[in-house]
This record gives sequence, C-alpha cells and structure tokens, in this order.
Amino acid sequence: MGDPGKLALFGVLLLCAARDGASVPQRGMLFPRESASRELKELSGLWDFRADQSPGRSLGFDSAWYKSRLAETGPVIDMPVPASYNDITQDPKLRDFIGWVWYDREVVVPARWVADKGTRVVLRVGSAHYYSVVWVNGVKVMEHNGGHLPFEAEIGDIIRENPQAPCRITIAVNNTLTLETLPPGSIQHMDDTSKYPNGYFVQNTNFDFFNYAGIHRPVLLYTTPKVYVDDITVVTDFSDNTGLVSYKVSVLGASTTNVKVTLTDKHGRCVASSSGPSGVLKVTDVNLWWPYLMHDNPGYLYSMEVHMTTADESVAYEDIYTLPVGIRTVRVTSTQFLINNKPFYFHGVNKHEDSDIRGKGLDWPLIVKDFNLLKWLGANSFRTSHYPYAEEILQMCDRHGIVVIDECPGVGIKDIRSFGNASLAHHLDVMDELVNRDKNHPSVVMWSVANEPAAEMPPAGFYFKMLISHTKALDPTRPVTFITDSNYARDKGAPYVDVICVNSYFSWYHDPGHVEVIPIQLTNQFENWYGKYQKPIIQSEYGADVVPGLHSDPPMMFTEEYQKIVLQSYHKVFDQKRKEYVVGELIWNFADFMTAQGVTRVVGNKKGIFSRQRQPKAGAFILKDRYWRLANETGRLPPWNKYPCLL
Repeated sequence: MGDPGKLALFGVLLLCAARDGASVPQRGMLFPRESASRELKELSGLWDFRADQSPGRSLGFDSAWYKSRLAETGPVIDMPVPASYNDITQDPKLRDFIGWVWYDREVVVPARWVADKGTRVVLRVGSAHYYSVVWVNGVKVMEHNGGHLPFEAEIGDIIRENPQAPCRITIAVNNTLTLETLPPGSIQHMDDTSKYPNGYFVQNTNFDFFNYAGIHRPVLLYTTPKVYVDDITVVTDFSDNTGLVSYKVSVLGASTTNVKVTLTDKHGRCVASSSGPSGVLKVTDVNLWWPYLMHDNPGYLYSMEVHMTTADESVAYEDIYTLPVGIRTVRVTSTQFLINNKPFYFHGVNKHEDSDIRGKGLDWPLIVKDFNLLKWLGANSFRTSHYPYAEEILQMCDRHGIVVIDECPGVGIKDIRSFGNASLAHHLDVMDELVNRDKNHPSVVMWSVANEPAAEMPPAGFYFKMLISHTKALDPTRPVTFITDSNYARDKGAPYVDVICVNSYFSWYHDPGHVEVIPIQLTNQFENWYGKYQKPIIQSEYGADVVPGLHSDPPMMFTEEYQKIVLQSYHKVFDQKRKEYVVGELIWNFADFMTAQGVTRVVGNKKGIFSRQRQPKAGAFILKDRYWRLANETGRLPPWNKYPCLL
C-alpha cells in the first residue's frame, strides 16, 4: 500500500468536488465559429494563478479552492492564458513544478445570453496539460484526461442560478505523467534523506522535449441555440472535373429538423446545394485542394454552410454553421503516396509547439512567422510531432496547402506496463478525440498513432493491431502510420499500417562523427523495410545537433558544417530511393526546442535548421535549395513572381 501523500498526486478523480452541475457533450467537437446564430467571447489574457505546493499536492481540493475566488485562498500571481506557466516567472520551482496548479477568472456574461433560456452557453478549453478539472461558480462542470485536445461543457443553467453575479471560472491542471498517460511517464520518489530533502520526487519521461504545462490554447465562451448543429462530417472525391462532397450533419436537441446545405466558392457563388442531414454535393468544374508548390492555386477551399431550422410548440430554432471544405483525395500504393491521383513527395519538416517564454502556448505572431519560413524553405508538409497541434495551425495548413501528418501524443511508450488494457483504452479515446476534431481538414492526409514505441515488447503487437484497426475504422479515407526506428526486425506495428515512417540518426546516435557510414546504413535501412513489407516509406526523422555559429573544418559534431554534410549524405540516398518507393523526407527539426536538463542537451535540442528564435542555420539553406529543386522537378510550379522571396 502506497503513501497516501504520494498517491495524492494521482488521485485525480477522488479529489474532485462532488457536485456535477453541467452536461458535457460526448459527440461533436466543431471549432467555435461566429455566425448569425452563434456568438463568441474570448477569455484570453491574465488569470489568477496558484501552484499547490503542499506535499501531496492536495491542499487545493482538501480546502475547496474552487468555492471562492482563488485570491481568497492564498497568494496568487498573474498568469497569461494561453501560455505554459513554466518560463513566465524567475522561480525555478515553478519551472519544474509537478502537480496541481490552479487558475481562475471572473467573466461578465452578456445579459442576453443569461436571459434567453433557448440559448446554450458553452465553456471551451482549447487544451490544458495534462489532466484538468473545471468549475463554474464552485460547481464542477467537466474533467478531461489528456493534454493536447479541446474539451467543453454547457454552463447555461449554472450562470442562470444567479444572473447578477459574475461568472467565476476555476481550472485546476495537473501535469503529472503516469504509465497510463499519453505521453507516459513515472514519478520517482527519492527517500534517502541523506541525499534528498524529505518528500523529494522527480518526474521521469522517455521523450525528448520539455514537459510544458498549463492552459496552452484559448479558453472561450460560445453560444448556440437550444437545438443546434452538433457535428459535421465531410468526405470528398472527384470524377473528371466534377467534385463530390459527401456530408453528414448531426443535430441535437430535437428529433425532427430541417437541414439545408449550401456550398460556395471563394467568390461567394453557390456551386451546389442539398437538403437533409446527409447527402452528396456535386461541384462542376471543381477546384481541387492541392498542396503548396504542386499547383498554381494551392489550398483552395470552398465554404459549406449548414442551415438548420426547427420549431416546437412555442419556439422556432435556427442554427447556422460554416465549414471550410477542400475537395481532394488521398490514396497509397505499394510505391507511391497519391493526392488527387498524382504522386506526392513529402519534402518538409518535423515541428514542435515551442518557443521562448510562452512554451507551448498558442502565439499568433509565431504561427505566422513559422508559415512564412515554411514557404520560404519550399516545405510542402510537416508532422505534428509528437502530439496534436492547435486547430488554428491546421486551419492555416488548409489555407496555404501545407500537408500534415497528424500525430497523437503516443511518444515515449517504452515501459511494458504502458501496453496494458488501461493504457490501450486511453490511447483509443485519444484517437477518437483526435479524429473527431481533425477529420474535416483537407491538409491532414495521414494519422500517426505513435512515435518510436518499444515495439519489441510482447504486448506491442496486439496493442498496435487494435490501435491501428480502430483508427482505420474511425476514418477509412486516410492512411495510418506510426513512427518507428531503424531496427526493422523489432517492429510489430508495420504489418498493419499503410505507410512506413522511419526515424534514423546514422553518424549521430549511431557511429557518432562517422558520416561515411550513412550511405551504407541508410540504403540497407530502406531495403530491409521495403523488402519486408512492400509499402512506401517516409524518412520521418534525420538530422544532427548544431550550435548556431559553431564552425569546424574538417566538420565536427555540433558544428554547422557537420549538420550540412549529414544532410547532404542523406539526400544522396533519398535521391536514389525516391525513384523507387521512398515518398518523403522530414528533417528533424524545424527549429531548436526546449528539453529537460541533461548532459546530452545544452539548453534544449539543437537539431533545428532554425534557431529557437527562428534564425536560419547553414542547414536551412541546404534544405531550401533542395526543396525548391524537388518542387521544380514535378513540373507544376507556379510562376516565380508569385514567390517574391525567391527572386
């Protein structure tokens, strides 16, 4: 039996308040958009913040901090939302804090929202890392297990109990990682008081990025009518010059409704319409959604307006929701990845949601800067390593034609206990949430269910067979992959995936300093994988650390010259194998990023081709020349004057 004080770190459910005062939607998770029937109120800005520094991290629950303003329970500090809390202050204890932190803020809700009982008022959190409990005016409204996906609850009944009072929102967030979380981790207690303070513990992980925590994406209130569009699913296809948009609309709140769907082009012209909750829209002279640099009009989006009306005995309800739609197809053969029946070659990057000060917090200037750098680089794709990114980023990808491999947080699955039934059940839930959130993005062309798991362990085969088959059942229109290392003989997931994604770091983690081994080892890697599974391959990671401005000739590890020669050595093999079955190359990494402290990392991982401040290293220019050459070889490049950055 464990120490109750220690177990309090993990006793999430037992510590929560008893009263459940709101219903949590279990179905759709449409991105909040304003319309004639919907309003939004952003809650970004400064919130009161307090970390629970008690030994068991349970004082906030024991003392019911959610029942009053957080400032009345003890000292608070300002904390920006969205942002990770770790790098905001000068306190090293907060930077490395593990356990419960508390946020609260009082909000004035528009009087018409409160007065109209036919209006649903929904509280939505874009993401918070890792486990969250939310109260409104002291009433628990929802809990969420997972750090990278949205969650929401209807709170109209609660705020109407005392319509004159401010709406007080309290959010408790716990960043503790266990063997059953995604990503997994473990708490190690150091009980030797001759070496460590009493009650000392550390969070152990098996992933190479910092465990940033807090409320990472916007918190907002939005409204819908009492009868509302809950979910929309679109599947697209085309035949000759006719586009096909199969749709299904879910409406909640009434058994009988009228649904009209209208599709308009970029100029606002109606190109197709239909009635009913499901159907097929046919678009003549269709503009397909094409990736960046694959067509002279990439990222073309139609606008699908769903207009729902109904009436009961006394009240008529109307809801309008507009969804951007890109019409395109994705297909995989034994040697090719096809978008719109044309071969597509991934020349892109891996990324992290990571930057100075705000950590993993959503930051619009950074997002726009990153997309400008991607387009300057000539990158047509990236992988959301190693967790789902913000919906706002995927929307940018839709508009700009940047192709996405959408990855769940299944990174660092190294312990056999993380392959158990509880872990699998949680992993399946996460894939449900991920696919439900991102299923309508044309930029998302493949699901990634894990990164570098310990696939040699006996339970791994069943675990990934179940996970991959479940994901394919959720979305039969997109291929599924998981990311593995270069040891093909160990892998138990590859038989079930559609595309093999391989990470390898020859001359870095293996044979460090010896770039001469790259051609032999990389060629053998590709031949072994393809020979065994006969599936297209993406080099999903490769690269080398470089300290910006560090030089050496002959090249030595950590210098810009060494990164340059590693990239060039890999590229020579890519150029041979992409004529056969290699369908992509994604550099690790787009930009330097923060990691936990350790003897192998000097203030973070330095494998970026850009610094953490988004300044180019020598490797960025190597990739820029290569990626634009690869794009030019397709024969579909648009006029150069559309890309003044290259002139």
